[in-house]
Amino acid sequence: MLQINDLVHQYPNGVRALDGVSLTVPRGMFGLLGPNGAGKSTLMRCIATLQTPTAGHIQFGDIDVVRDPELLRRTLGYLPQDFGVYPRVSALDMLDHMAILKGFADAAERKTEVERLLEQVNLYGVRKKALAGFSGGMRQRFGIAQALIGGPSLIIVDEPTAGLDPEERNRFLNLLAEIGESVVVILSTHIVEDVSDLCQTMAVMDGGRILRQGAPAQLTADLKGRIWAKAVDKSEIAAMRARYAVISTRLSGGRTVLHILSDNDPGDGFAPHSGGLEDVYFSTLHGARSLAAKAA
Repeated sequence: MLQINDLVHQYPNGVRALDGVSLTVPRGMFGLLGPNGAGKSTLMRCIATLQTPTAGHIQFGDIDVVRDPELLRRTLGYLPQDFGVYPRVSALDMLDHMAILKGFADAAERKTEVERLLEQVNLYGVRKKALAGFSGGMRQRFGIAQALIGGPSLIIVDEPTAGLDPEERNRFLNLLAEIGESVVVILSTHIVEDVSDLCQTMAVMDGGRILRQGAPAQLTADLKGRIWAKAVDKSEIAAMRARYAVISTRLSGGRTVLHILSDNDPGDGFAPHSGGLEDVYFSTLHGARSLAAKAA
């Protein structure tokens, strides 16, 4: 289990990227959902020991991550948002090199580990191909292979499906689901479907703070009877925003479908909507930003 308590990170320019973050992350897939700029990547880098937080505590099992970062690195697998590779090197040679860096000194043991990982991520058939020729999805699967070297107990993947086509995205998510059965996997993303498809627990983050956390199914159930939808013309949107708590808009069939949050039937042609994790996400952001606007 990963435990994060009152984590703060402030950059030299005064930007407070993390503002008292507290999280409990159990074994399995955990989704960290938030817009770009929410502080997700800063949090991932602090957990991965790439940045030292300004204040707060991170504990993984018996490891005090801030005090003993080297202990955490021995059991960590990390796929950052911008994963760079040497383009002219083959997948086999690159993974072999990374295995050496992770302590696999014995050539036979290293060969077994590298081939096992390439099989696991379905890249063994193209193991001798230069990484420059890999598709985006193949590069991400290679990134997972390097993160899995040595059998880590904590795996962090930061925005892993951004830019992938639907087929590669499904293949990648299936791979993550398989990995997440036995270890702690943190999936940081702004894509709601990634979390709803994979994660047993999740949190919504924005402005460097955790706004809501829990099981996706429970968070969705908590909104039952509170989401209402209506299709309107574009010219009506401003008036609707003035009258209702509009949490999201989506263009459909030439008209805009509004989702609003209301504890009671708002009338005015709105119909009850079953809701989903996307509504959890947008209603959480809407609530936090409304409070911030009132306080300003």
